Amino acid sequence: MSELKRGVVLRMDAKVCHVEVDGEVVLAAPRGALFENLEGVKNPVAVGDHVEIDPSGDPVSLVNVLPRRNQLSRTASSHDPREQVLAANVDQLFVIASVKSPKFSSNRTDRILAACEWHGIPSVLVLNKTDLAKPKELDALRATYASVPVEMIETCATDGKGVGELRERLRGKTSILYGASGAGKSTLLNALQPGLRLKVGKISSYWEQGKHTTTYSQLHHLDFGADVIDTPGIRVFRIHDIHRSELKGLFPEFARYEDRCKFPNCTHDHEPDCAVLDALEEGEIARTRYMSYLEMLMEASPDPIGYDDVEEPEDA
Repeated sequence: MSELKRGVVLRMDAKVCHVEVDGEVVLAAPRGALFENLEGVKNPVAVGDHVEIDPSGDPVSLVNVLPRRNQLSRTASSHDPREQVLAANVDQLFVIASVKSPKFSSNRTDRILAACEWHGIPSVLVLNKTDLAKPKELDALRATYASVPVEMIETCATDGKGVGELRERLRGKTSILYGASGAGKSTLLNALQPGLRLKVGKISSYWEQGKHTTTYSQLHHLDFGADVIDTPGIRVFRIHDIHRSELKGLFPEFARYEDRCKFPNCTHDHEPDCAVLDALEEGEIARTRYMSYLEMLMEASPDPIGYDDVEEPEDA
């Protein structure tokens, strides 16, 4: 084995990784040993990983994956409970959500925002295609996510609205762009750097969903000093290996009320004297956010035996 070289994974194909080494892209095949003892993880290598390759072989071998500072992952599918790592070693994530065509999905948006909380990745909500929305629709979305709070940028790639602000937030950092197919990720990237020429798809008139134009994650170096990981438009996102008791901590607006709940391990679902449910009824918590929470709660893993044994608080 020759001296190993370090690089960064720019793209993953079925059996080969595109690794940037000393300014050049090298195709490297992951060593079989990387797939041993994965312990419930589907893929040992992800875009953004810092790796070591052995350039002497034919093909070139990807030998080691260096420790990650963070990662974004999900449950692979409803039929595959393993963890699928989508990207690694990032500074922030931008949720690209169109307000129209396709219509805004609270559930999809709230899931990825919760995943960012789970993985400790700062997040920004980009409300795209604002030219298609009615003022009342935009006002409602602003109010919902300002109450969390979530940082927001409003954009319209066709007229350039918000593109400059987005560029400045991306500059000097490694960021993930995540959103549904058709939400406008590729269009925004093309607006940020016109020479990129990413393929842009049309919206299905029947399903009102975008057709997949990005079929794999890829890291792009943008000319203004930003690294951006463009991800495919995944329709279903489930946080991997989270328990019911942990989920409420991913909805920051709950924290303002839950210390007034009767039970310290309240799930804010069915318990009496729940301050979060009271806040919901008073309109202080957005109903769309709460409905997203309930759906994710049904999917979460049961808590360890004994956790759900609700006890009266000491001062009851």
